[in-house]
Amino acid sequence: MYSPTTRVLTVLELLQIHGRMSGVELAKRLEVDGRTLRRYITRLDELGIPVTSERGRHGHYSLVAGYKLPPMMFTDDEALAISVGLVASRQLGLAGAAPAVESAQAKLERVLPAPLKTRLRALSESITLDLRASPSAKDNKALMNLSTAAHQRQRVHLHYRSPQGETYRESERDFDAYGLAWRARRWYAVGWCHLRNDLRSFRLDRIAQVDVLDARFEAPQSFDAMAYLAHGVATLPRAISIVVLLKTDLTTAREDLFEAMGVFQACAEGVMLHSQADDLDWYARQLARLPFAFEVREPEALRGALVACANNLLAMARK
Repeated sequence: MYSPTTRVLTVLELLQIHGRMSGVELAKRLEVDGRTLRRYITRLDELGIPVTSERGRHGHYSLVAGYKLPPMMFTDDEALAISVGLVASRQLGLAGAAPAVESAQAKLERVLPAPLKTRLRALSESITLDLRASPSAKDNKALMNLSTAAHQRQRVHLHYRSPQGETYRESERDFDAYGLAWRARRWYAVGWCHLRNDLRSFRLDRIAQVDVLDARFEAPQSFDAMAYLAHGVATLPRAISIVVLLKTDLTTAREDLFEAMGVFQACAEGVMLHSQADDLDWYARQLARLPFAFEVREPEALRGALVACANNLLAMARK
């Protein structure tokens, strides 16, 4: 939980970043009421940090023009977030990640007080994350350009290389990037493809060039790029169609199975799972580890795969 001191510093950071903000927006960001926010503003004034206020319907708070913030200050939680983020960035397919991390770490340590500097270094040297290290990209241009385009709602023109046997097929298209996501050791951009006139996802390591266009676009509200990718994997056509009734609630079903397992639909009896698979034995093993009951609706062959899985476990248990 954030302390009052941390929230006061957060007000300072927000005003520095945005220049001016309304009291309503500041209170919403801090999750406090207007009276508490005014106490924080008073506290900043007591610390010698000049904050001006403008009353009225469109009133706002802002720092006095030309005021310079003191050196960066971080709480323990903020230092932890930065350190873990730097460790993670080594394994997220970024070009030149290792030297960039070392450079960022050195810059941070130069402005941190000694106790916090020691903690940051200790965290970076003792934390290990299992993110399944991925091949590094040749550069970060596509990631930077598409993330900027998504944020600014700016249409782009993509030069894309699709695999075709042992070679690649070159194609071009206008694209509205709704969001980017890291999944299965790859970066993806998801949005509206004007060539196909439909939602599409594109692997960033296959994008040869990104050209920013003058046109702008409106993205769907609360678009979830990760959910789109998971649904795409779950609905890929495969050899066998599967329907299983999971006797639990929707939240539990998604926690115990991964999103790409299939399409989860809440129903009166629990959750209906619609899947596509090529290997029934693999699918049976996924069902066998569930902590709740389930019923196989189709295909009948999945029941046989479950029996074989159970017999195998019994045989190993008896040895």
